[in-house]
Amino acid sequence: MIRVIGAGPGDIKYLTVEAYEIIKSSKCIAAFGRISKLAENIGASVIKVENVADILKIIGKVENLDILASGDPCFFGITEYLEKNNIKVDEVIPGLSSFQYMMAKLNKSWEGAGFVSLHGREADMLKKDLKGMSVILTDRHHTPRQISKMLYNMGISGKIYAGFNLSYPDEKIIVKNIGEDVENYSDLSVVVVENEMDKG
Repeated sequence: MIRVIGAGPGDIKYLTVEAYEIIKSSKCIAAFGRISKLAENIGASVIKVENVADILKIIGKVENLDILASGDPCFFGITEYLEKNNIKVDEVIPGLSSFQYMMAKLNKSWEGAGFVSLHGREADMLKKDLKGMSVILTDRHHTPRQISKMLYNMGISGKIYAGFNLSYPDEKIIVKNIGEDVENYSDLSVVVVENEMDKG
């Protein structure tokens, strides 16, 4: 049995009660980066993984596996990757996505917003998918600084909000005009763009 558990944005207080109880009783749990520390703090014995390919290696060796993933596993998450690799997921435990956390911190509605993930994807999809309000999931190759400059070069104006290490003690949220320099505090970031060009 394979079960995927959403860990939320990172801090244990945003973990659901159901997820907490499953992690605590899990016999075999795999987790990434900072999220593995969350599971260890609960008392779980964790197999730390560096990337999603490592998960496939573990699946072939164990009968029952819990996979702890940041945010919500069904929002640009690991469940899609497993499905593409013909791995059947028996159960998904939802979690709070980092973008939901970010929008709450900004006190902004995300109804009607566009969503773009640049995790391992080309940045030229930005202009095609950009809406009046857009949420962009970044990676170490597509930083908030690069996104700000890229949007400016596309002729887009408005505000850019960059959230780093969301929910952690070293959380930082920066507000800039598109085109301005955004200091990169961490690889863990979410960008929200208010595109003035798209306002009717």
